[in-house]
Amino acid sequence: MALTSNPARPFGAVLTAMVTPMAADGTVDLEAARRLAVWLVDHGCDGIVLNGTTGEAPTTHAPEKADLVAAVVDAVGDRATVLAGAGSNDTAHAARMAQQAAQAGADGLLVVSPYYSRPSQEGLARHFETVADAGGKPVMLYDVPGRTGVRVSAQAYERVARHPLIVATKDASGDVAAVAGLSASTGLAWYSGDDALLLPFLAHGGAGVVSVAAHAVPGAFAQAVAAWDAGDTAGALAAFRAALPAITALNGAGFQAVMAKAAVEALGVVTGRTVRLPLVAASDDEAAAVRASLVDAGALAATS
Repeated sequence: MALTSNPARPFGAVLTAMVTPMAADGTVDLEAARRLAVWLVDHGCDGIVLNGTTGEAPTTHAPEKADLVAAVVDAVGDRATVLAGAGSNDTAHAARMAQQAAQAGADGLLVVSPYYSRPSQEGLARHFETVADAGGKPVMLYDVPGRTGVRVSAQAYERVARHPLIVATKDASGDVAAVAGLSASTGLAWYSGDDALLLPFLAHGGAGVVSVAAHAVPGAFAQAVAAWDAGDTAGALAAFRAALPAITALNGAGFQAVMAKAAVEALGVVTGRTVRLPLVAASDDEAAAVRASLVDAGALAATS
């Protein structure tokens, strides 16, 4: 579907940064991707982000990315927004990715700051504007200085917010205090890029979350947001606390794609937990720990 009717949440409230399921030989498993996307939407997600970091975008290739977008868009229809990553430290490459994602049917684009090259703020702004122009779809920026080596400044945000297609940001800077001011000064919808900061972001005027742990507990995130919206802060906190074991397990080691694949395997949504190097699949012990966290979070029944 296109943007939601709520400009404060143009892409929805609970978006999963979806893994890219793979067969044992490392090929992309489109049927598993369809199944996973439908499961996520059935259980509370109103948006899906494909071909991002958790989707192993650095090691999947252009035709695979396009096929994945087309398959998921077909699977979920108008039940959820589908964003596709268009991230590169080569602006021309990112622009081509944006065009390909749009042609494959994506509703919007996730555009990360160029990594490794550490451009100036002028370079960042031009990069975002160029990719938005190329894709012709609504854009969510992605500010993740821990991975890119550069943070988007307030001035750069205020500049690019004037672009008609740049409507949101996924903020993984950890600077919760900045959310209130920047969301007001730019008019952008501000999404938490860190599962653990969902409630502080909502309290500071944020729109929602782009989540890894929603692979395992999408309903808990949806309940937390719904309770918050209803003014039930105690209910929001209770739902969030229920999700904490999964949040810790899927994010704590820093290998989100690896642990998220272990989680959806444990849930029976996909079979296998294959990843592409340089990532290494979760060991049986790591997968068992993820499974135990899902039991603790109420996502799986305990087994004898």
